[in-house]
Amino acid sequence: MIESDMDVSEVLVRDLLREQHPDLADRPLREVPGGWGNQMWRLGDDLVVRLQRRDDSPDPQLKERRWLPVLAPRLPLPIPAPVRDGRPSARFPKMWTVMTWVDGTPLDHATIDRGDHAADTLAVFLRALHVEAPAEAPGASDFGTHPARSRAGFEHFLAAVDLGVAGVAEDDVRAVWDAAAATPAWPGPRVWVHGDLHPANVVVAGGTLAGIVDFGALFAGDPAWDLAAAWLLLPEGGAARFFEGYGRVDDATVRRARGLAAMKCLFLMLMGRNGDRGLPGGKPHWGPLGRSALARVLKGL
Repeated sequence: MIESDMDVSEVLVRDLLREQHPDLADRPLREVPGGWGNQMWRLGDDLVVRLQRRDDSPDPQLKERRWLPVLAPRLPLPIPAPVRDGRPSARFPKMWTVMTWVDGTPLDHATIDRGDHAADTLAVFLRALHVEAPAEAPGASDFGTHPARSRAGFEHFLAAVDLGVAGVAEDDVRAVWDAAAATPAWPGPRVWVHGDLHPANVVVAGGTLAGIVDFGALFAGDPAWDLAAAWLLLPEGGAARFFEGYGRVDDATVRRARGLAAMKCLFLMLMGRNGDRGLPGGKPHWGPLGRSALARVLKGL
């Protein structure tokens, strides 16, 4: 078996292509830095090979194969679309997929300079995504639960990070979370939700949002999980403009979104701490991103 943290070589990727998609095997191939659940190799200018890395289940890629072709044509920003399926084999016993490449720089390695434009773009994108999903759409898992049912994760992240470095008080963070946990459940309908919008899962070009990637957490349910991105992705002041453009959202959903944003900020800070300590999978540059986003969360709209 491939170990969960084992890197995949260019030779292996090219051999997999030769075995299963020989017409693509001679294209230029280069590794894409970063990645968490998946390792990616750019295939020519317009494609990417996405291979399971830390993801133990094939479900995220199977969801993308099934549903991204349905979603992509009606979304106003580019998203990856599956082009070829890769079968697990003796050489590589995990899932892999050839997908379209989305041009831009991941936001965790870039900045948004056109804040108003980015807020408007995100609002338009999420309005288009958040439509009622069909009955057979995947339901919530760890992504998508009500904050009241996610408290264990929140407490784990909160205990693991140093809030003093961020200059914030634990009581203030807890107050945001408690307000989210006290809200009623999303009354429906179940809408399509990306589920994992954070700086590494969006790309930027020209100082604004240019694409959305990694739909492995895709589910049908509460849009608050995506609305949290107003604080995670946008510069200060962007959340208010985003919600004005997005519209049609009640106060309880905003409170859930803000609480979920706080939890996601703590996760980014934890990943940053792990990177500072040289732990596997850690990303030191995520720490400052999480701290700055948490400051925006605590300021509210």
